[in-house]
This record gives sequence, structure tokens and C-alpha cells, in this order.
Amino acid sequence: VWALPHPNCGGLTVGMKLLETPLPDLLVVEPDVFEDSRGYFFEAYNWAKYQQQGFTDRFVQDNVSLSTRKGIVRGLHFQWPNPQGKLVSALRGEIFDVAVDIREGSPTYGQWHAVILSEENHRMLFVPKGFAHGFCTLSDEALVTYKCTDFFSKEDDGGIHYLDPMLAIDWPLRDVLLSEKDMNQPMLSELPSHKKPQYSR
Repeated sequence: VWALPHPNCGGLTVGMKLLETPLPDLLVVEPDVFEDSRGYFFEAYNWAKYQQQGFTDRFVQDNVSLSTRKGIVRGLHFQWPNPQGKLVSALRGEIFDVAVDIREGSPTYGQWHAVILSEENHRMLFVPKGFAHGFCTLSDEALVTYKCTDFFSKEDDGGIHYLDPMLAIDWPLRDVLLSEKDMNQPMLSELPSHKKPQYSR
């Protein structure tokens, strides 16, 4: 748990918790949220606190995604050989956020984990490099933001079909809307090794 005084919350201590998941390196971030009659305040990101916990990557790009109906699926996306780590949060609405370990040679290869991110719980999901990421909107509108550890590269852009039977992701909705690109994504087993992230320790 990180904790530092912050002037915007009346001298109270601002901190956040890192929660482990069943997949190594995939982390849930729970910030301390300070609420009163005016609303709330929390630190969405603090480089010094991440650095204290051993993070070596800096975030270099922020993305914002607006979905305007329930049941929109975006993903599963990844980059290789220039991978991106992502810190994902829902500023408005609610999403079922999914990360899949697709690092060839990883002990948890092909395994997935999902977290509900919403404007109410203020949770964030840190998706490490080498993972595929996607989400399904659970509210009529969802405003999602994610920080990336590397810039988007069209040449390195990759994807996996969200209904890949090998992954067997338990999506909460069946009536979904996808882009044409995501409808035509390959299965993980169809990707050659040179197009998949490689596991290293």
C-alpha cells in the first residue's frame, strides 16, 4: 500500500493498493478515494509510487474510448514485437475487462482473468506486456481510458477472436456488437510463433 500526503484532499493521506490476480504481473489497482458533499478525489496515477513498487516502464500514451451502448466488445488486442503495457480504467459506466496471457512459453499461457471496472469502484487493471486485452460494456454508455507503455504501432497491431474456444472466456453478455476487424480476428492457435509475444524471465 502506498501513502503520501496530498494538498487536494485536506492533508489526508493518498494511497493505493495493488491486488494480485491469478495471473502473475496482472494487477488490480485500488486507489484511495476521498468523498464529500462536493464529489470525490483520487490519484489515478503517480509515477513515484509505481516506481517504488518496481515498475520500470513509463506510460507514454493515453487513449480514450467511448462506447455508446451496452454489449459492445472491443478486443482482444495486443502489440508484438513492440508490446504495450496498459493501465485501464472506466471513467463513466461499467465494463467487463479481460486480460489474456498469450506469451508463448508462459506457465499461464492461454489463461485469462477479468475484472469489473466502473465509475463507482474506481478500480484499474494493469495489463502487462505480452497480454491480449479487451472489454465488454455492461452499461448503456462507457468511457474508458488507458495509459500505454509504448506508442501504438500499426505494423505491430495484433488480435485474437473474442470467442476463441481455447480461451473459453465467460463473457457476461451474448448479444454483442463488434467492429468488422474484431469479428475477423484469428484464433490464438492460428497465430505463428513470430507473431506472438514470447515469455521471458
